[in-house]
Amino acid sequence: MSGADQHIHIEWRGGTCRVKWWSGEYLDNGRKRYESKGGFTDEEVAFNHGRDKLYEIRHGTHVKNRDGATPMSDWLDDWLAAMDHGHLTERGYRSTVENHIRPYFKKQNASVADIDVLAYRAFKKHINAKMKKASSAANIMMVLGMVLDDAVPRLIKTSPVERTRRRGKFVKKPKERKKDMTPQAVEQLACNARTVFGQAGYVFIWTMAMTGMRPAELFGLTREYCYPNWPLSDPRPDDEETERYEEDVERYGRGDNLMPAIRVERQVQYADSTLQFFPPKYESCRSLVVPDFLAELLKDLLASHDHKWVFPALKGGSLGAVNFDYKYWRDVADGADERSGPRTRGARPAIPPVPSFKGRRLYLLRHGHKAWLDEDGHSKFATESRMGHEVPGVEGVYSSVTVPMERAIMKTLQERWDRLRGGSSGSDA
Repeated sequence: MSGADQHIHIEWRGGTCRVKWWSGEYLDNGRKRYESKGGFTDEEVAFNHGRDKLYEIRHGTHVKNRDGATPMSDWLDDWLAAMDHGHLTERGYRSTVENHIRPYFKKQNASVADIDVLAYRAFKKHINAKMKKASSAANIMMVLGMVLDDAVPRLIKTSPVERTRRRGKFVKKPKERKKDMTPQAVEQLACNARTVFGQAGYVFIWTMAMTGMRPAELFGLTREYCYPNWPLSDPRPDDEETERYEEDVERYGRGDNLMPAIRVERQVQYADSTLQFFPPKYESCRSLVVPDFLAELLKDLLASHDHKWVFPALKGGSLGAVNFDYKYWRDVADGADERSGPRTRGARPAIPPVPSFKGRRLYLLRHGHKAWLDEDGHSKFATESRMGHEVPGVEGVYSSVTVPMERAIMKTLQERWDRLRGGSSGSDA
């Protein structure tokens, strides 16, 4: 008998035998900790099973019996506690776990080791039948896949997740159809927004179209980060950014030769039932020059109210605190009938629909800004940096956004406004 075999013991009980093997660990009293499995009717088969377990222990692939028996619900608690993602990503994962994954496996009283390929397929079938959108079901399966992958090798030897491998003819994924964004369409959206929530609505639409800011960044924009206050009003919260703060003043501070700009430093999102500030998506803090016409609109808007938010909601709070799509955007894009009477907050004229945005997302204003920059021939690095995207490879390492690049962006955006005001023809197709 080999040295390793000495750590294997066979015990007969009734008509079956049990094999025990040393786990490689010791109990608190100094004695060896053994694991076991029973139900064998052949002693040689049982002994070989013990050998297999010792082999796994030596090669680091062994799953302890007590680890394999970990309830799925307990593992989900550990997995959630160890998450380190952005706020929105973490909130989405947590929602998926609590609303779909945990209830299903808790009802079955399943351990992590119980989730084999068949159990995985059963859950997938359940989710596909439950969810109306294929994309929602795919997102749930993605989260479950991460949960099970992270259980390897401590709780399970291999993940039961079935990876999709493409076979046969390529099938192109459907892509959202978008229409060209014209200044005429943006102006109509802005006028509609003014009808819905005042001059803040008019400037909000043009700011998004001319900067490409994300909605949550606009919702969270406060006075100190907006022209004409910024950069002189910058709170300067980071001592390590002193050099950047001084450069901002030299580049964007007040003066005839300096460029008006907005600083994207944060966004607003709900956490713990309160609206809070978070870094922008992908921590894409950036400075965005604005054309002269928009600088004047922002200046006049801030002078017209005393709220801390640049674009206040009807009651003065942040737009992030309301259901913006439902309360504002749908009327702005789709149009609305005339409204009056004692149950309304005042008379409101009819709002015309904007055909190219009817039934579509607010986010397409951001997409349209990117298209405008591309049409005007601006450098890829300046465009992607303005959108808050990382530029990979050598271009991202060696390139930088220069003053001439920013002035060129200001110039072409201003020209679009000037052509609109000059009455140039254009259709909202």
